Amino acid sequence: MTANRDRLVALYDAALRRVDPHAMVTGRLTVEGGALVAVGDGEPVRIDLDRYREVRLIGVGKAAAPMGGGVEEVLGERLSGGVAVTKLGHAGAGLRRARLLEAEHPVPGELSAAAGRAIAAECRRAGEDTLLIGVISGGGSALLTAPAEGLTLADKQETTRLLLAAGATIGEVNSVRKHLSALKGGRMAELIHPATSLNLILSDVVGDRLDTIASGLTAPDPTTFADAAAILQRYRLWPAVPGAVRARIEAGRAAAIPDTPKPGHRAFGSTHNLLLGSGQAAVTAAADAARAAGYDTLVLSTQLTGEAREIAAVFYALARDLRSGRLALRLPACIVAGGETTVTVTGSGIGGRCQEMALAYLVQMAEDTDPPRTATFLAAGTDGNDGPNDAAGAFADAAAVAAAAALDPRAALAANDSYGFGAAAGTLFAPGPTNTNVADLYLLTVDRP
Repeated sequence: MTANRDRLVALYDAALRRVDPHAMVTGRLTVEGGALVAVGDGEPVRIDLDRYREVRLIGVGKAAAPMGGGVEEVLGERLSGGVAVTKLGHAGAGLRRARLLEAEHPVPGELSAAAGRAIAAECRRAGEDTLLIGVISGGGSALLTAPAEGLTLADKQETTRLLLAAGATIGEVNSVRKHLSALKGGRMAELIHPATSLNLILSDVVGDRLDTIASGLTAPDPTTFADAAAILQRYRLWPAVPGAVRARIEAGRAAAIPDTPKPGHRAFGSTHNLLLGSGQAAVTAAADAARAAGYDTLVLSTQLTGEAREIAAVFYALARDLRSGRLALRLPACIVAGGETTVTVTGSGIGGRCQEMALAYLVQMAEDTDPPRTATFLAAGTDGNDGPNDAAGAFADAAAVAAAAALDPRAALAANDSYGFGAAAGTLFAPGPTNTNVADLYLLTVDRP
């Protein structure tokens, strides 16, 4: 089974190569004469550099270091400085011209607050004759914390923790965060104005919505204070969040304080947002690599969401169907998907959404009287992280079932202890920080008997 796992790791690596942040920036950003030209998914943006007294960098996210390095490579001495923030342990080789900070994730901490102050100061110092190049990737919501007036870091920490534990989607978490922040939900663009910003964005969210990636720092926000209240009420968290959070949201609902900037706000007249890459590119690359390795391959979806253990049941059903020849794929076959699931935490264990998905798959396999023994499954975050531990995800296969014979996988699942189980069973996948972030990747292969 080691060879089967190695093949899935090779597909994972192929996906990461396709979404290398440094290569994406240097491949999409060029200087032509006196103009900076950026090519994203939409129309190219052309900016006359001679109009600006200085060009500076602002960066936010798990891919901030390699993306920022790409900007430094393209602009060279034209870039006069700046500041960027990434997750602890994701600094890589660092930056040469801009200052690189590290901060906590997924729950913000004191370093996140310090990063928020540094980024806000960089935005405020920008004048009409400044061009800011923003590099934005997933993780920015936690890494960059600037509590709105009347709130503390502890208020935001507790609200974030409650939402994550309740199984809220990243879009829902970010909708609340935007209304508790002085930077998110387009407020950073508001702070930058009247300077010009060109923002190069790497998506880690399903649907690639610019208003959701890193909580939409430079994008108009379609959500409202009423939406934030509805989310907290939906998860029965309204009484549990700090009183200051409730007070701010109530003030916003009553129009006593302004909502986040909406489409048409003047700040967005000098803001250029370009999407450089997303999970779709990673899924496509993994599928291409699987076909090259001889697998009959299907891309199932790039937008899987829902409870991790429920999505695991879908993958296990697919494995059984592939083994039985009930799908239009010939063995050896591979199914590739991407997305971002959630976990409703009811136990006291340690884990992550990808590890929980693999464990839930394994529980079904262990309890099946006729399991698909040639099937191998891997769920892994493309950033190399899956929850507050050192694993990106985990494997599930016949070898894992054998290793779990002396363990109790169902009890581990009930306790949300997928990391503890994976460490004991040898199923964890821990490649370390990848310095990119385009959501999660799900790989299923079924070989011939």
